[in-house]
Amino acid sequence: MGFVLHDYQTTVRSRATLTGTGVHSGNSVTVHFLPADADTGVVFQLSNGSEVREFRALVSEVGATDLCTMLGDPAGEHIATVEHLMATVFGLGIDNVVIEIDGREVPILDGSAMAFVEAIDQAGIDTLPIKRRYIRVVKPVRIENGASWAEFRPYDGTRFEIEIDFES
Repeated sequence: MGFVLHDYQTTVRSRATLTGTGVHSGNSVTVHFLPADADTGVVFQLSNGSEVREFRALVSEVGATDLCTMLGDPAGEHIATVEHLMATVFGLGIDNVVIEIDGREVPILDGSAMAFVEAIDQAGIDTLPIKRRYIRVVKPVRIENGASWAEFRPYDGTRFEIEIDFES
């Protein structure tokens, strides 16, 4: 059975807030999930006091993938360890959300996505009046990086097969 997405875009209903510690930095970080308009996408806003820097959750914004996924410039402004948060947003079918963060790393919390899921579940999810747009894979596409690879194949629906083989 494949993962089912609904026809219309969604966002969080109200503000959801979590505070925790960055696993790599050890710093306390607060994250706020805020409602967003249709076609906003997932946008991180990093606040450094007086300035706010935006990072869109797009592959073109990925600055590094060593030990974690980092959006932005590893030597400059960035947000690190976005994996569990992004898995939550996708897993809950959220298309549009502004994520305010007051540090350069998403908190690890208990190491899973559960606290993110619970916070968003409490805030609620709203359906927006704009239809989702989809990318249709019409022929196989394979991307390789060293021994790692990802492959997309045509399929009528949404289906994921994921395997990670860590060296021991």
